[in-house]
Amino acid sequence: MKFARRIFLSAVLGAAVTVSMSSFAQSAGKDYTPISPVQPTEDGAKIEVLEFFSYGCPHCSDFNPILHAWAGKLPADVVVKKVPVTFGRAAWGNVAKLYYTLEITGDLNRLEADVFKAIHQERANLFDEKALTEWVVKKGVDQKKFTETFSSFGVMSKVKRADQMAQAYKIQGVPALAVEGKYLVGGKDFNEALAITDKLIAKARSEKSGKK
Repeated sequence: MKFARRIFLSAVLGAAVTVSMSSFAQSAGKDYTPISPVQPTEDGAKIEVLEFFSYGCPHCSDFNPILHAWAGKLPADVVVKKVPVTFGRAAWGNVAKLYYTLEITGDLNRLEADVFKAIHQERANLFDEKALTEWVVKKGVDQKKFTETFSSFGVMSKVKRADQMAQAYKIQGVPALAVEGKYLVGGKDFNEALAITDKLIAKARSEKSGKK
């Protein structure tokens, strides 16, 4: 079964948001899929792990605390970055903008778990700009700063870039992990996917050092 091939369907009916998932696709037991062409990373001195995700994805919500716990134990030569994808959905576009806005305002680490909880446990409609703005203000974010940032060219550009990356990495579902722009991680569940990621990090480290 392939960790990176989950497909989610979302429908927004008024204030209600429903997200469903298909069963895992069969994978012939592969641990990873080579990414072709290899994608550039931001820092050649670090081994880059990307998580493609959306706040609208219930399994991304389940994965988030597991990923954070795992990332907290990684060595200094590994960096984990998150890439919010939209798959062309306006609702997911708004929560992708929410991610980058909170990153810029400095509130991301404080509020990320709360965003997932609000959407998937409390059923808050954070897919609507007005509703999500009211929610972040209640959480102590400056309204003027948030509103200006949310609608800024910089945030729009980041969301567009994230979707371009998802296309370049051939992401078909989330959550999905990629290592060093070379490997799309497989696995039948979260723990197996992270175990495979550990192996791919070691592989990437050997490749960087010139070892076979």
